[in-house]
Amino acid sequence: MEIKRYAKLRERDGFTLIEIMVVVIILSILAGIIIPKIVSRPEEARRTKAAVQIKQLDGALSLFKIDNGFYPSTDQTLSALITPPEQGERATNFKDGGYLAKIPQDPWSNDYIYLSPGEHGEFDLSSYGADREEGGEGKNADINIWDLE
Repeated sequence: MEIKRYAKLRERDGFTLIEIMVVVIILSILAGIIIPKIVSRPEEARRTKAAVQIKQLDGALSLFKIDNGFYPSTDQTLSALITPPEQGERATNFKDGGYLAKIPQDPWSNDYIYLSPGEHGEFDLSSYGADREEGGEGKNADINIWDLE
C-alpha cells in the first residue's frame, strides 16, 4: 500500500519536457512583443527621468526654503541641499543630514541648470536635454521646471 502511494507521487515529480517547451515558447513570444517597445523608447525614458528628478529637486528646494526662509542662490548651487552653504546667506535651520543624499545629474550626465532668483519664478531649474545646449526641439528640447505640470 505504502509503495503504491510513493510510486504515484514519483510519477508527478517535476515538469515534462513539453510543459517546459510551452513555457519557453510563451516567454519568447512575450519578449518578442514587449522588448522592442521598451528598447525603442530610451530617449523618452531619459526625458521622463529628468522630469522626475527636477520635481524631486523642486521638493527639496521647497523644504530648504521652509526651514531657512530663502532658496539657495545661484552661487550657493544645488549643493546647498546636501551641506549648509558657506557663502552668501546663512542657512540657520539647515536640516541634519541635508535635504537630499546627493545631487543627481540629468540622464545625459550633465548637471542641472539652477538659477536663483530665476527668470520664470523664484528659481529656474532645467536640463538642456540630449544635445546639451539651450533650446532645441524633440529629443533635444530643454526640460524646464516651469513647463512641468
